[in-house]
Amino acid sequence: MNKLLMRAEMMKYGDSQKDLATALGISLSRLNLKINGGADFRQAEILFIKDRYKLKPEEIDAIFFDEIVS
Repeated sequence: MNKLLMRAEMMKYGDSQKDLATALGISLSRLNLKINGGADFRQAEILFIKDRYKLKPEEIDAIFFDEIVS
């Protein structure tokens, strides 16, 4: 996960982590865990974030799937 891009999108829409956590129906600590790579976002959460921030497919890839797999 590219947390800098995620935070940039949140800021663009005026969301704090607390705002996004509430919208997702999860705790702030759980969202922090996901943003920092300690847990994975569920598909439904990614789709919700895509719609909330009007993300394009390449932006979703850059934010959620930035790790290189070998």
